[in-house]
Amino acid sequence: MILQALTKLYERLDEEGLVAQQGFKRVDIPFLITLNMQGDFVGLAGTRTLTGKKLRARSFIVPQEQERSGSKAWQKANLLWDHYGYVFGWPKADDEKAREMAEKQHQTFVAEILKLHKSYPDDLEIGAVFRFLSSQDFSAVFNHAAWQECIKIPGCNISFMIEGQTQLVCENENVKAYIGNMSDSTIDSDDDDDDDQEAEIEGTCLITGEYGPIARLHPRTPIFGAKSNSKIVAFQKSMGFDSYGKQQSYNAPTGKKATFAFSTALNTLLAKDSHRKLQVGDATAVFWAGKPSVIEDVFADFFGEPAKENPEQQLAAIRALYAAPQTGTPPLEQEDDTSFYVLGLAPNAARITIRFWYDGTVSDVVRHIRQHFNDCALVHGPKYPQYLSLFRLLCSTALQGKYENILANMAGDMMKAILAGTPYPQTLLATTVRRCRAEREITYPRAALIKAILTRATRYYQGKEKEVDMALDPENTNIGYRLGRLFAVLEKIQEEASPGINATIRDRHYGAASGTPATAFSQLMKLKNHHLAKLENRGRAVNLERIIGSIMDSITDFPTLLNLQDQGRFAVGYYHQRQDFYKKNDILIANKSQEAKI
Repeated sequence: MILQALTKLYERLDEEGLVAQQGFKRVDIPFLITLNMQGDFVGLAGTRTLTGKKLRARSFIVPQEQERSGSKAWQKANLLWDHYGYVFGWPKADDEKAREMAEKQHQTFVAEILKLHKSYPDDLEIGAVFRFLSSQDFSAVFNHAAWQECIKIPGCNISFMIEGQTQLVCENENVKAYIGNMSDSTIDSDDDDDDDQEAEIEGTCLITGEYGPIARLHPRTPIFGAKSNSKIVAFQKSMGFDSYGKQQSYNAPTGKKATFAFSTALNTLLAKDSHRKLQVGDATAVFWAGKPSVIEDVFADFFGEPAKENPEQQLAAIRALYAAPQTGTPPLEQEDDTSFYVLGLAPNAARITIRFWYDGTVSDVVRHIRQHFNDCALVHGPKYPQYLSLFRLLCSTALQGKYENILANMAGDMMKAILAGTPYPQTLLATTVRRCRAEREITYPRAALIKAILTRATRYYQGKEKEVDMALDPENTNIGYRLGRLFAVLEKIQEEASPGINATIRDRHYGAASGTPATAFSQLMKLKNHHLAKLENRGRAVNLERIIGSIMDSITDFPTLLNLQDQGRFAVGYYHQRQDFYKKNDILIANKSQEAKI
């Protein structure tokens, strides 16, 4: 299903002219050798530009990269582009073994150019490159000022351009014809540690159902955090993964054309400048629709961290979910049955792990994302954003609030729940409650996340407990929620009795109060009387006592333990009560300011 969807995506991108044809791929080329038509060296030009704080190379469409592995990898060279070892015989290290390897690589590279030159002897551009390489005099290149920058880049890719031209030599029409005329086995031939090349195997492709050459190895699909040779489909040879005498990717026979199609489509989604990918914990998520759709442009804004250069972009995308016709802004299509896919990939040794896969429609995605934001809706201060991205929610559950500390599977599981409209993972509730207790801090993102988890679980499982509201709910009689409110009032009394206090009861008793209330509140209620006695404003003291009385109406006894769900309600009740105090303080300040003006 995944590979079929990616293959269809390639067909769509091909129609739109956004992907390379078979036999070609888009590759970053940091440096270009410029030659004249006689094959003389003209210059060495860098293509890197400053993007943010990093230099990024320009990408070009070049002949497809050869899959190289094992001790005989040097026998395969890319056509008209490669790293400096192949192009110039420049070693990666200053030792004899590295120099010998670079020399063998260079000979292979020149041999490939010779084959091309013999096929098109009258092509001036190809002839210029061949004459330059045949001269074996590269001193002008090595003495060029830019060469030192080139060799600082490990395995720096280099290609050729003719003076006065705007495209690379490998984009030449004759080069394209040469690649097109090559047999599939030559285009896709891979090598490993075997001494003998295996005969080409034909069979029925699992993706297209067509009969033809089967790919023995699949192209690389590097993602963030993975090794550079990681693949989405791979079988390690002679390691117990062989079946019915079949080795490597013959275990899952995929035609070479389909292999090229799905891998090209996936690598296009994963490209550096792609707007159809986002980082979800340790997973890289890519997404696409069956046909061009607005949601492809805004989907990442729903979940990712707001861009520093344009923080309003995310808010605008989320508002589009709720836009009504009368506002003049058309909402995202709610009845669009266009297919929509989300694929989560995570690094794992040599093969990439499929962390999650979603196959639905645009209308389903829009409805479920809107429901997610509704579930997370919570009263908050004016300085905080109205909508919280997945990035901010997940960071609130992590140690020190750092994205890299998010639990491995947490982000993927939450993403799946949002897209499918199912309950959030229970581990998410446990992690968030634990973070509240560890740091004794109930922040807006944590309270919103807990509220969303509890609300969705109650609705999905049709629980008897009342759903948690956006703001303070005096009618909610859940013991956890009531005790959270009570704890917030007791803390408020302490703060007003001792202005500027360094540590409140939250810093010392939150864990015990939310987990084992009977042991904590017996002491806290005694402290409350002491703190109330210190209040100079007796009217204020009476008002706070009245709030405590209303909360205690439905509490006959403090429970020995609170389960995980009630610990979550404790946190939300505490947060709601604190926000209610802030709201009343804002009203009081506004009234006093108005009186002063009068």
